[in-house]
Amino acid sequence: MIIDEKHEVTELKLKQIVEAAIFTSETPLTLDKLKQTVLINVKVSNSLLNSILSDIKSDYSSRGVNLVKLASGYRFQAAENLGQWLTNLLYEKPAKYSRALLETLALIAYKQPITRGEIENVRGVSVSSNIVRTLVERNWIKVVGHKEVPGRPSLYGTTNEFLDYFSLTSLSQLPELIEPESLDIIAQRIENEFMGQAEEPANQEVDSEEDSANPDKLSVETE
Repeated sequence: MIIDEKHEVTELKLKQIVEAAIFTSETPLTLDKLKQTVLINVKVSNSLLNSILSDIKSDYSSRGVNLVKLASGYRFQAAENLGQWLTNLLYEKPAKYSRALLETLALIAYKQPITRGEIENVRGVSVSSNIVRTLVERNWIKVVGHKEVPGRPSLYGTTNEFLDYFSLTSLSQLPELIEPESLDIIAQRIENEFMGQAEEPANQEVDSEEDSANPDKLSVETE
């Protein structure tokens, strides 16, 4: 079937172009991004592109690499059940995050938009600037506004990068939050379901709340 006679693009050729584009791209690709780049000279509808993507996803469904749709677009990634076999390919072990950081991230994910002060009120302890800095630098959270109270503190919310990292397309895919449920359980659930359950080695936690007492650590004002 000829999709674009002028450029001699068949449906098979279109499928190959889309597959190669997603495979070689450093970031997930949306339909609009595909049409603005590799398909800029080809007239193709979104419905046809969706059909092509569905076919590619089906082709890879039983392979070691899968096509997945994330908040930021489509990308290829290793099948979830192969993670333990690929661990030795990593030059460095993934960072293990402290329970304090995971609790802070969980609160932002479930209660956004939320201020740093509100996070501290729920947790009952102050939030280290290093925890907020780490989450911002990872592009997992961002300032989404300011609360209209004295001082206008920053309101934090999660980002598309947060969704992409945890292979989610929307916040609705987060584990269901049943009230009342302790933050410790929520943080443990996020760690187990999305970060793996490998035992954490001693002294490997990132950004524990004690970091804020270390004058050699860089801190930032967040509110």
